[in-house]
Amino acid sequence: NKSAGATLNNEPSLSNIIVMAVFLVQKNMFRRFSTLLQGNRLFSRTPTTSEDELVLVDHQEEITLIGINRPEKRNCVNTPTAEALLKAFKNFNEDPSSKVAVLYGVGGNFCAGFDLGQVASSTELPPSIAAFESGPMGPSRYMSHKPVIAAVEGFAVAGGLELALWCDMRVVEDTALMGVYCRRFGVPLIDGGTVRLPAIVGFGRAMDMILTGRAVSGKEAFEWGLSNRIVACGTAIGQAVNLAGCLLKFPQECMRADRQSAYYATYSASSLQDALRFEHENGLPIIQKESVVGANRFVDGIGRHGKFNIDPIKNKL
Repeated sequence: NKSAGATLNNEPSLSNIIVMAVFLVQKNMFRRFSTLLQGNRLFSRTPTTSEDELVLVDHQEEITLIGINRPEKRNCVNTPTAEALLKAFKNFNEDPSSKVAVLYGVGGNFCAGFDLGQVASSTELPPSIAAFESGPMGPSRYMSHKPVIAAVEGFAVAGGLELALWCDMRVVEDTALMGVYCRRFGVPLIDGGTVRLPAIVGFGRAMDMILTGRAVSGKEAFEWGLSNRIVACGTAIGQAVNLAGCLLKFPQECMRADRQSAYYATYSASSLQDALRFEHENGLPIIQKESVVGANRFVDGIGRHGKFNIDPIKNKL
């Protein structure tokens, strides 16, 4: 008995060929859609890429999205990826049309640290690790003058945790795991982990993470202040973009000046008076640029009763 789906010479019928073609098209479309879902790619614009797509760069209006694109390695960073990340953030800083950046990982993980395969295969330390000028993870020793938000899903461990700490804010999914996993293999924190973690969560909690290397859940990270927002699984990038959008409506020079003063007070000030003096001198130029205009808008009734539905304030010419 010949099957109904084949001709007498066992070749597929025309109808079967058509069905198969439709199936393959649908399968390919599903694969592409699945890839977008895995990376939480929420934007229709074609991303620009650098260094053979190790890092993806998208622009959504005034927000720049920078994605680590090594999902097969849980976005572990090797030297070429670190260089591409640093380049992407330098370009973001120099782009006057972009005001906030979101850092994320493609494929469901933020970043699982530095690629230990590169370390294991080297007879001597790679220059990116041995030299101080640039951090092994890329931008960890680079000071961005614009806000950067980390969208954390999956693993953000070892050097990946340090990248998240480098960002100004962290939007963390409830299923994410953050930790000093490199503790198990004798790999030290050399991308700012021992500097930024105590400043963010306090010395005692930092010691818990640094000494034990244990995993910290999204819930615990939020309770500690390691996470600024806790969100549902699969929503970190979208929520980080929404948060970035909230920052766009504020007077930008004032926001950046206050951000810089906070960094100086936390990491650079030699005393309380030094921090207060820097804050004063750093803030004075903003008054004529943005504060006078803002004060007049308030007098006119905008922003009363704590409302935040305000338009961006343009610099006074």
